[in-house]
Amino acid sequence: MAGVQAGGALAVGLVSDLDGFHALREEWDALFERAALPQQVFQSHVFLRHWAAHYLDRNSTLSIVTARRGGELAMVWPLVRQRRCSLDTLRFMGIPVAQFSDVLVERPDDDNLLQAGWRAVRGLGADLFEARKLRADSVLARSDLLEHAMRQEQHEAPFADLAWRVGENGPSTAYPSRERSNHRRRLRRLEERGPLSFEAPPPGPAAAALAGEAIAMKQASLLRHGTIAPTVGDPRFGAFFKDLAADAEGGTTLRVSAIRCAGQTIAIDLSLDCKGRSFGHVIATHPDHERGGVGRILVHHSFACARVRGSTIFDLLAPADAYKLEHADGMTPVGDLLLPLSLKGRLVCGLGFQHLRPALKSAAKHLPPGIARRVATWNRAERG
Repeated sequence: MAGVQAGGALAVGLVSDLDGFHALREEWDALFERAALPQQVFQSHVFLRHWAAHYLDRNSTLSIVTARRGGELAMVWPLVRQRRCSLDTLRFMGIPVAQFSDVLVERPDDDNLLQAGWRAVRGLGADLFEARKLRADSVLARSDLLEHAMRQEQHEAPFADLAWRVGENGPSTAYPSRERSNHRRRLRRLEERGPLSFEAPPPGPAAAALAGEAIAMKQASLLRHGTIAPTVGDPRFGAFFKDLAADAEGGTTLRVSAIRCAGQTIAIDLSLDCKGRSFGHVIATHPDHERGGVGRILVHHSFACARVRGSTIFDLLAPADAYKLEHADGMTPVGDLLLPLSLKGRLVCGLGFQHLRPALKSAAKHLPPGIARRVATWNRAERG
């Protein structure tokens, strides 16, 4: 870890190896506890610790910029440097499993602290700085440090007010009477197949097993529908969630909710809790139950579980899919930003590099179902 004095008692440093990252755990957790916003759950040390165990590879180098005041950790830019196509890009740790990017800082309005961190980031000599899924209410977005960045994609993250959405025995009067009636009808039809049970195991082996099932269900569903989703199809995705769900002693924030019918798991939700909010990361239903409304039942079960755990808001994450909008009480804008930091970076962006990934994603969505299914199968086999 290297450090330089930057104005009085402010010391800016760089952590570039795993040992240094792990050594920060206690201080990082303390900073997170006293200063983190709920949506910064993806910048928690435990989340990134498991990410590093599965996703940090030989093409990536940690580039964590830190700042201390009076010897106490006051800011963390959790970045990773990646080399691709002769370009060095600084991205936030957690990609592709982290849903929001941001900077941990003692006081979000401390412009001097943020500016010192940004100068250190620019001084790392990278070609590009990328901030994927940057919320409009994030520390970094509100700082205006990226006001000259190019916008790659724009989405919205819907959220639900749990006090408004959760009733005593299912959906509340926030939903139309027809939806409440349909919810009861779906439950009756499921019960005709066998006894129903609703589970929410604490972190540990049982939660880890369900997390593994959830990812397998998600992969099977995507494959059946011919949806190309390299992130979910990557074996590291499932391994990451299983380990995070199991890590009771490490302070995991991942919570699992599941529904069983006749002893078979038919639906699972993987959410992260942080400071009164839940973030629904993976919602998965068994392929044999996709048409029985089980997904809707699971959403209401997940909402109820989150409220019992003390959450007041359930964030459904971006993008704003149609099924999410049925439960939304508001939206948060989320954008992907790219900022060139070098001449090479500016030249590449001038050639339209920043539009390549969105264009490929759009093209993949519009492939004929048969072709998409074959591509998805090939992609999974290549990664398996």
